[in-house]
Amino acid sequence: MLKPSWRGGDARGKIGSQALTLGPAVPPSGTVTEAFLGYVRGKRTLMMSLMGLTAFLAVLAVTQGAYDITPKHLLRVLMGATVGPADIVVWKIRLPRIISAIVVGWGLSLSGLSIQSLLKNPLGSPSTLGISQGAAFGAAAAIVCFGQQMVSVTVFAFVGAMGATAVIMVLAGLRRLSPEAIILCGVALSSLFASATVLVQYLASDTQLAVVVFWTFGDVARAGWAEIGLLAAAVTVASLFLIYRRWDLNAMAAGEETARGLGVSVGRMRIYGMLAAALVAALATAFHGVIAFVGLIAPHIAKRLVGADHGLLIPFSAIIGAMLLLGADTIGRAVIGSGALPVGIVTSFMGAPMFLFLLVRGYR
Repeated sequence: MLKPSWRGGDARGKIGSQALTLGPAVPPSGTVTEAFLGYVRGKRTLMMSLMGLTAFLAVLAVTQGAYDITPKHLLRVLMGATVGPADIVVWKIRLPRIISAIVVGWGLSLSGLSIQSLLKNPLGSPSTLGISQGAAFGAAAAIVCFGQQMVSVTVFAFVGAMGATAVIMVLAGLRRLSPEAIILCGVALSSLFASATVLVQYLASDTQLAVVVFWTFGDVARAGWAEIGLLAAAVTVASLFLIYRRWDLNAMAAGEETARGLGVSVGRMRIYGMLAAALVAALATAFHGVIAFVGLIAPHIAKRLVGADHGLLIPFSAIIGAMLLLGADTIGRAVIGSGALPVGIVTSFMGAPMFLFLLVRGYR
């Protein structure tokens, strides 16, 4: 039997060089690790910067307004060292409003991100699916039929929002609609609920009409601490669910067939995710009125900053949504001068150009 004989340095050198050229060029593991750690440090720094900016906006929102409060006076109020008008303004008026803006912006942004990721449509949000319009119709019907009772208005708004979600989910389940068709169903429902709200306004008295119109503007100053706590709990649960299923969302971004091949139950994930998004949006709209475009804008800004990885996209969308709504409320309350401009008007002015930009970009 013949045995191979490798003699001489030249033969070993040739074989070694061939082995090196046949395999892929793999960089040293230390280089990959350092690059990854540098990437993580950069995103962590960016997150801390956004959180610091949000905290700065919160302090600015507390100190600015018809009753000016200096930072030193604010610190004394928070420490309980002073009692008077400033104490009432901070604890009873401004802090609930600021925390509401943060929680509502956080919830609406995660709701919009969930809808966009599950439907793979950049135009998905509570307002484009008809959820906000359903809540507006429910609130208008409650105001006209049962008066201005806060409990009935909140309950009917919540039922209207969840009813719109149920219609979309039933149609999607029965007809196995594509994500694009689901968005079109949402647009049709938005038109239907908007027309129904106009009909209710036509039948309302002058006082009821004024209340309905004011409710549809959207305002973060309506809810008390109990409503804030309930919404914060729902938003926290929805956030934990999305973070826990972030790998499934990343797999679905590569396509439904790819996700199924990786073991993801696409249908079940879509139902659970849509229900979580609808629940948060319904509570936010029921307590604070229609606040449009936050759920559309914040996820797209986050995608520009950190890419499509939901492990980063979820927390960044939450902080950006909170910062956007807090900034919009501060502008409407302090900068414009009236002190009572509803935040829904400001967000509509912010969101409309973004919506048109996305439409033009999608068309191209």
